[in-house]
Amino acid sequence: MPYKLSATLLRHSSDVRGVASPTNDLVLSVSRDTKAVVWNRSSTDGKDFNPDHTLQAGSRYVNSVAYIQPTDDAPKGYIVTGGQDTVINIFNLANPRNDPDYSLLGHSENVSKVWKNFSLAYDLKGHEYSVWAVLALDEDQYLTGSADKTIRLWKQHKSVQTFRGHQDAVRGLAVVPDLGFASCSNDSEVRVWTLGGDLIYSLSGHTSFVYSLSVLPNGNIVSSGEDRTVRVWEGDECVQTIVHPAISVWSVSSMPNGDIVTGASDGVVRVFSAVDGRWASEADLKEYDGQVASQALPAQQIGDVKKSDLPGPEALSTPGRKAGEVKMIKRGDVVEAHQWDNASSSWQKIGDVVDAVGQGRKQLYQGKEYDYVFDVDIQDGVPPLKLPYNVTENPYAAAQRFLQNNELEMTYIDQVVKFIETNTAGVNLGSGNDEYRDPFTGASRYRSNDSSAQNAPATEYMDPFTGASRYRAQPGPPVAPAPNSNLSDPFTGASRYSGPPAPAPVSSPPSQKILPVSKLFNFKQANISAMQAKLSEFNGALQHEISTSSLAMYPTEVSSFDDIFAHLKPLTESPPRQPSNPLTPTHIEHVISVLERWPASQRFPVIDLGRLLLGFSPGVFSTSQVKEKFIEALFKASEWDVPWTSPLPKARETNILLLFRSLANAFQEGTKLDNTWLVKLFESLGHAPYTLLNKNQRVLSSETTDSEAAYRTLVAIGNIAHVSKQSGSVLGGAEAGQLKQLLRTVASTFPEDRVRAISAEIFVLLV
Repeated sequence: MPYKLSATLLRHSSDVRGVASPTNDLVLSVSRDTKAVVWNRSSTDGKDFNPDHTLQAGSRYVNSVAYIQPTDDAPKGYIVTGGQDTVINIFNLANPRNDPDYSLLGHSENVSKVWKNFSLAYDLKGHEYSVWAVLALDEDQYLTGSADKTIRLWKQHKSVQTFRGHQDAVRGLAVVPDLGFASCSNDSEVRVWTLGGDLIYSLSGHTSFVYSLSVLPNGNIVSSGEDRTVRVWEGDECVQTIVHPAISVWSVSSMPNGDIVTGASDGVVRVFSAVDGRWASEADLKEYDGQVASQALPAQQIGDVKKSDLPGPEALSTPGRKAGEVKMIKRGDVVEAHQWDNASSSWQKIGDVVDAVGQGRKQLYQGKEYDYVFDVDIQDGVPPLKLPYNVTENPYAAAQRFLQNNELEMTYIDQVVKFIETNTAGVNLGSGNDEYRDPFTGASRYRSNDSSAQNAPATEYMDPFTGASRYRAQPGPPVAPAPNSNLSDPFTGASRYSGPPAPAPVSSPPSQKILPVSKLFNFKQANISAMQAKLSEFNGALQHEISTSSLAMYPTEVSSFDDIFAHLKPLTESPPRQPSNPLTPTHIEHVISVLERWPASQRFPVIDLGRLLLGFSPGVFSTSQVKEKFIEALFKASEWDVPWTSPLPKARETNILLLFRSLANAFQEGTKLDNTWLVKLFESLGHAPYTLLNKNQRVLSSETTDSEAAYRTLVAIGNIAHVSKQSGSVLGGAEAGQLKQLLRTVASTFPEDRVRAISAEIFVLLV
């Protein structure tokens, strides 16, 4: 009989990363939601399982689970959990409590440990990269699988055998009685070995990473992976493929009665049985088949898709050659994937095929997973250099890393970026001086509905987040462009950041007042859904790679970010609405925590979220201390205090630009900040090597080449002089002398009407 769904176990709120089924009536599961659940079979119908206990298995993602057989002290055995907090927690199932009965401390990095009687026995050191799989053969022998593509056999603490053959990271191990053991890998292969090191056979069929293995009581092997499937192998033949309505089937386990238990990325634990008496109801089976059929499959998972060459539905009348065979058909404009099921002798729809970014499987380089690992020929007769790249990262960051690692000149960075962009469909932050690609969607422009954005000249700067050619201020007095001006203001969209022209000389006031400029400019344009999607994409990328999984958001942080987006969405709509959920300083703390952990190339959506929080939700910064701490975190996230190099990496340049926009939103009308802290803030801004900032960042310092930044500085000085005179504290003496000299210098450096006009106004305000 074929395997069919028997039970669906719902309790977890995130990916189920590990399952164990030591008895026919007991299932153990752990999840990224930090919980472990103890399931016991219901006594009423014998199919369903009840979540009898939910345990706090760790402070962060929990990735693995094991079972210790009953003892006198624990007549129901123990559940053992391990996760990102590097602590192994052990709970007595006879009386499970939220606090573990034992906690084993000591894990770090790529080291495996052997524990006996809840105490450390010895370390197993030898793998070059992360250890992803461990299997105990007996009291003194163990197998370990690693991201270094090898498997090692240990006798106590000594490595006695190394198994080589996998082309990628080894993810799972299982004992095969009377033969040896089986291994699975990111290379999509399952291999069966003798303990002497001989390869018996390889099992090919999975189309992506294979994460987990188990062996059924009859000796058949069960595997699960990133291709949404569990596969049942009899000898070297796949006899059944069980498709899941989830991207990743992280873990698989077998019961003594032959049932199969799986844990998947949709947060669901499922039980499958080959005994019809334990199958789910017809209605539940039909619902499950519908869930599978409604899935969207990446084209790369299936293979190259050329729609014009695909047959129609009539092709499904031809039987398949083997279980799990996939056939694609064209039904109208939709490409469907169908899989042959031997048990029912029919084709079963497993989803609709869609295009996807990147390749079908990741590649391993120095223990880390990448979407691409290119061979780059630098010189004839010299082996090519490896260029690893993920589609979620800034190509400039990848190019800089490549050049630094290979001690090559940074002058090649643009060539490397062009190479990456030519050979991938990656998410590009920039491809030229002012040319940006959308950092959230990867499109060449993040198009708004504003037709003016679409009609902007090709040479004009366009905002990387909104797609508008400029951040548009509210309409104000008419603004006339300066003569011979060809630079548009990147903040307001006006041809110049200027008041009406005044051809008066420096020594006389203009005919129309410019000062004070009382309207504050802000940056509040946003596309919440795109920003949220990019954050989710980056967080998922960090989660799915062992080397970066500790950087991903914790469940409490994910919840806080969801709250923030729900709060901001109505505020950014047109017309705006009041949000129903208030924010608290705790939400800000969680944003700060993510800013501190995430890699620089993936911080930009978090910094940009800070821009919106400062612009739309000033009330959440209930005290000046909260706002000051948040702004300091933004400075740190933009690497303000890191040594400056030329040219700035594109990721850093983007983060600095978003920092400046966040600061603009921080200084809204009514803002109160500690004066001492403000002095510190402006001193920090002055520490940047001004020449390394691009023209969109030059807003707060002296300038000799860009009149835009010079004019803005004059506006700021003029406002200070105006307020000083109004308050009776007119600037005079040495201060006035220095400012007058500055005005003359600027006016001669930039002989523009607007510069002369505002300089003349400032002269009148000085003693």
